[in-house]
Amino acid sequence: MDIGQIRQIIDSNGFRGCIQISREGKTLLADAYGCADLANEVPNTLETKFATASAGKVFVAVAILQLIESGELSLQDTLGKLLPMDWHEIDEEITVMQLLTHTSGIPDYFDESVMSEYEELWRDFPNYRIRTNADLLPLFLRKPMMYPRGAKFQYNNTGFVVLAMIIEALYNQPFDHYLKVNIFDLCKMDSTGYYELDYLPAKCANNYIFDREKNRFRTNIYSVDVKGTGAGGAFTTVDDIKKFWDALLSRKLLKDETTAQMLSCQSGDAQSDLYGYGIWLKPDGPHGCSPFFQGSDPGVSFISTYEPSIDAVITLVSNYGDNVWGMLRKLRPLLLEE
Repeated sequence: MDIGQIRQIIDSNGFRGCIQISREGKTLLADAYGCADLANEVPNTLETKFATASAGKVFVAVAILQLIESGELSLQDTLGKLLPMDWHEIDEEITVMQLLTHTSGIPDYFDESVMSEYEELWRDFPNYRIRTNADLLPLFLRKPMMYPRGAKFQYNNTGFVVLAMIIEALYNQPFDHYLKVNIFDLCKMDSTGYYELDYLPAKCANNYIFDREKNRFRTNIYSVDVKGTGAGGAFTTVDDIKKFWDALLSRKLLKDETTAQMLSCQSGDAQSDLYGYGIWLKPDGPHGCSPFFQGSDPGVSFISTYEPSIDAVITLVSNYGDNVWGMLRKLRPLLLEE
């Protein structure tokens, strides 16, 4: 692997954020670019905590699978059984399995097939009101089903909000408390958590959106939920993401059979990427599939992938919404050419 060539690609793309590449558990490259606080010219570092948008779904999936392993939950348990309330037109027979695999048909509060920008949600509903999963209920509870449960795969944010609510119902505490104790602490992910934007701890990066009309950057504080939910919103560092992969792949988080199921195709679109439990799968020819998780919000872009053929983890995160997917496409052949 030519580190110099990789850095040249990063520089030529004007990347702002962090990159980490590890192989066989050892870090080969870890660099930070751009500013965490643009106005005060505070640079990003390897200790900077970045927002990761939908990437947090993978943590919720692990938590659900842990509860299934412990016998507190079943993949066939239904919405009506686990969360008894008035679901209006939403099918109460939706299963945990269908929520995990984006096949539930539950109305999506942010339907990416209809809405192009996440910040459109907050024009009529203040984002500062979103501090728990239940705070999102008004955005989807009275909407009709998108399609009959189990009919097809369609990426769905509401499904993981509901999964987080199920964790809260079983654990009797906020879902992120469960994640901290049973995932983050176990992995020694000391720089990972779900923080409120108006109470951010030290070393968190601001996220920036370029305002073309004013020809300058603005922060995304009015463009995303004030605190993350089951749909995403965790803050983390690239090193903590490496720790997560190490723990997941070494079966410290889940048993061998459960991990294998999580990283196997459960749903998805054969014309693009497949989906396991809370994680995407990129078909990789003779090597099977490369699992990855990703996230995108206004001013946020994140992707982390495991390449089984070379036992490597690649993580890219930007607090300016840089095209981390395009960069990964350029970097991947360099990593796999050996």
